[in-house]
Amino acid sequence: MFNLNDFPLPFRESDLVPYMSIDTVRLHHGKHLATYIANLNKLIAGTRYADMDLREIIVNSAGDDVAQKIFNNAAQVFNHEFFFNCLGRGNTAIPDIISDAFGGASEFKEKFKSVAGEVFGSGWVWMTYDNDKFEIFATKNADTPIAHGKTPILTLDLWEHAYYLDFQNRRSDFVDTFLDYLIDWKFVIDNLNM
Repeated sequence: MFNLNDFPLPFRESDLVPYMSIDTVRLHHGKHLATYIANLNKLIAGTRYADMDLREIIVNSAGDDVAQKIFNNAAQVFNHEFFFNCLGRGNTAIPDIISDAFGGASEFKEKFKSVAGEVFGSGWVWMTYDNDKFEIFATKNADTPIAHGKTPILTLDLWEHAYYLDFQNRRSDFVDTFLDYLIDWKFVIDNLNM
C-alpha cells in the first residue's frame, strides 16, 4: 500500500512563490495526489496489483478495460510525483543538449507551448528521451509515457487544479511561467542518465 509520505515534495511549499502559490502546492500535493493514492489503495486491495510497485501496476493495468480505474489512479500518482520533481527555482537556463536538439532554446519553448496549446481539457505535456531522441507530446487524462515504453524526462500538468488558483483560465500564462521559471533542469538532465 502507498501513502503520501512515499511521495514527498522535493521542495518547501513556499519555494515556488511567486510563480506557484503555497495554496496551489498544498492543494495539489496534499489533496489531489493524496486522493489518487487513497483511491489506488482501495482499488488494489486484495488484487494481483497489491504487491506490485507503482510502475508495475501501470504497465500491467494499461489497456486492460477491467483495470481502467486502477490504471488511472496509479498513473496519476506517478504523473504527479514526476511533475513535482520537475519543479524548482533558480536554474532557468535550458541545457544545451535540449536546446540544441530543438534548434535553440526559443524553438524548444515554442514546440512545448504548441503541444500544450493543443491539449483540450485535462492532460499532460511530456518530453521523453529514447534512442538518443527527444520527443515532446501530450497525453490525455491520466495516460503516461511509461505505459507506452517511453522514458519521461519532463512533464507539465495541465489539469485545472495545477494552475487555476494562480492563473484562473489563463492556462497559456501558466505554461509560459513553467517554461521560464519553474523547471528543475538538474532533475531533467538526471533523467537522461538513468
